[in-house]
Amino acid sequence: MKRNIIIIIAVSVLVLASTSMAGSDLRMGTAGAQELRIPIGSRGTALGGAIGADAVGTDAIFYNPAGVALTDGTEAMFSNLQYFADMDLNYFAVCKAIEDFGSIAISAKILSVGDIVKTTWDQSGPEGTGEMFNPTLAVIGMTYARILTDRVTFGITGNFISESIDKANAKGFAIDFGINYNTKWKSLKLGIVAKNIGPEMQFSGPGFNYDGSVASQNPSSPDKTFSAQSSSFEMPSWIQFGASMDFHKVDNNRFTGFGCFESNNFSKDMWKAGLEYAYNERYFLRAGYMLDDMQIDYIFGLTLGAGAMFNLGGTEVTFEYSWNETKYFNNTQYFTGKVHF
Repeated sequence: MKRNIIIIIAVSVLVLASTSMAGSDLRMGTAGAQELRIPIGSRGTALGGAIGADAVGTDAIFYNPAGVALTDGTEAMFSNLQYFADMDLNYFAVCKAIEDFGSIAISAKILSVGDIVKTTWDQSGPEGTGEMFNPTLAVIGMTYARILTDRVTFGITGNFISESIDKANAKGFAIDFGINYNTKWKSLKLGIVAKNIGPEMQFSGPGFNYDGSVASQNPSSPDKTFSAQSSSFEMPSWIQFGASMDFHKVDNNRFTGFGCFESNNFSKDMWKAGLEYAYNERYFLRAGYMLDDMQIDYIFGLTLGAGAMFNLGGTEVTFEYSWNETKYFNNTQYFTGKVHF
């Protein structure tokens, strides 16, 4: 019975993710809701985003929701990213294991774009109207994951997306699916995840209304208000295949390698790789690399990071940091704190 369930889930993930395999150069840059693509957490970003086959707990919500099933107890995470172009990203998540039910998680990603000068038809210069506005993009998620067998875990996340830009807004819903498979052979783990499968989004609101006399620059024009309509847009879906393996594990020392291939619907396909060294499963050094078919023009590349875990009376507290090389902009840095009890 369980084998049949696993087969059905695997086929469903592949079918629902089929749209992610339809990418082409002509579709590049045409998707919206790009905040969905911004990775979270210091561990995943330090390892080049290649942890889909071996993400556990709150880290797994973004990289592969199947890994949420592997947590025990309760874990909370907070992460901050000073993104390029003065954008600021905050992420919060909590996951909890429930006996005989599975694991659940909630998460919130908030991207603040920063202050932008407001301009209008008749005040379009660099100083605009003198007013400022701050676009805010939010992704609120709920995850359910379950251990199906001693080798297979499955997870699903529903994400509510909200984008607010002055007097215009857009709302949408997307689903992530993930499966992890522990081969039980030399610690090899495999993972597959399909991201951002959902309907199109569209902006609306009073920001699309404008005064006809101002637009025509003719004060004698009839005093009429016109309303424009925004085109709809798809979300940046993709499907990722990942693997991880401990290739050296002696006493308190562990070296683990990570790799994945990511097929994107609206951008070039990507290859990601990472290496993690752990001492006593409490102190960590990490490195990774990301590249795609563009290679020379791709803005991300080398990633580095570290982490430390402390046991405080039965509660595990973890501090992590990662640095990501970013061409053309300032390099990005992640700061993450976790509490597990």
